[in-house]
Amino acid sequence: MRPFPFRRTASAVFAALLTVTLTACGGGSGSGQAPSSGAPVKVTVGVIPILDVAPLYLGVQKGIFTKHGLAVTPQPAQGGAAIVPAVLSGQNQIGFSNVVSLLTAREKGLPLLAVAGGSSSTGNATKDFNAVLVGKDSALQSAKDLVGKKVAINSLNNIGDTTVKVAVEKAGGDPAGVTFVEMPFQDMPAQLSSGKIDAAWVSEPFVTAILAQNGRVLFDSLTATYPSLQIATYFTSQQVKQQNPQLVEAFTAAINEAMEYATAHPDEARSVVTTYTKITPDVAAKLILPAWPTALDQQSASAVGDAAQKYGTLKKAPDLKGLFG
Repeated sequence: MRPFPFRRTASAVFAALLTVTLTACGGGSGSGQAPSSGAPVKVTVGVIPILDVAPLYLGVQKGIFTKHGLAVTPQPAQGGAAIVPAVLSGQNQIGFSNVVSLLTAREKGLPLLAVAGGSSSTGNATKDFNAVLVGKDSALQSAKDLVGKKVAINSLNNIGDTTVKVAVEKAGGDPAGVTFVEMPFQDMPAQLSSGKIDAAWVSEPFVTAILAQNGRVLFDSLTATYPSLQIATYFTSQQVKQQNPQLVEAFTAAINEAMEYATAHPDEARSVVTTYTKITPDVAAKLILPAWPTALDQQSASAVGDAAQKYGTLKKAPDLKGLFG
């Protein structure tokens, strides 16, 4: 089963992160050298082993990073609770995380900088890699109907409940009336089928799993928040960018090329997913792939950041200037 992303609550994650002193940023920065015509520079990238990062693995497989002077090693982790401190300490030079988690980190004073798009909604509300689904016998018909109901999300006070609340309010409901239940993505299909939850905010391959149980998409909270919401980005620390700007530039160029390749070769993207997850080839063939953007979308981040502030996940206006540099 696919590990689920972003599962820690914001308070738990960033209470731990604040124990990492900012001076630790200089404790290690990979080779400390910019890419050159010599041997490829070693770069470790902290990732959650999910569908979204297929272009990174495909870029390694196809030699795209090598062409840009980099020897990239993906470093799997369960979530931002491990990836962010690894980037701050220099153990990883690059990381991958969702936008709300990064904005929360910026609010806590952590010097993280987005460097490349990671994954986005397809922009198609009826066929997206992430959606809110209900069981086959559900009478729910719209986001408004979630008021008074239980909705499963993988992490409280993060991008899931933030975007669901946007959709509920847009549909005329009161977001405060929705009960969010935190659970792993992999538990959601069974919980939905048994009726223990009323709906699930879920990503692939679990969208496909619920549809296979005759469940259905109730709505797409990502497109309700922003037409093609950029859910995650690759990021680095301010220290790494200052010390090795050419390395960051090379990574950005390479991952953008890898995302273009993955978009143009969806079968290869699905195939590489089976090499770093437990998703089988038959399941991979049916997955709805995310969009892989080759540019950072600050307007998208502003939309989701404003919503996170409105509903209390962020205490202050989102630090978009700090995150996007």
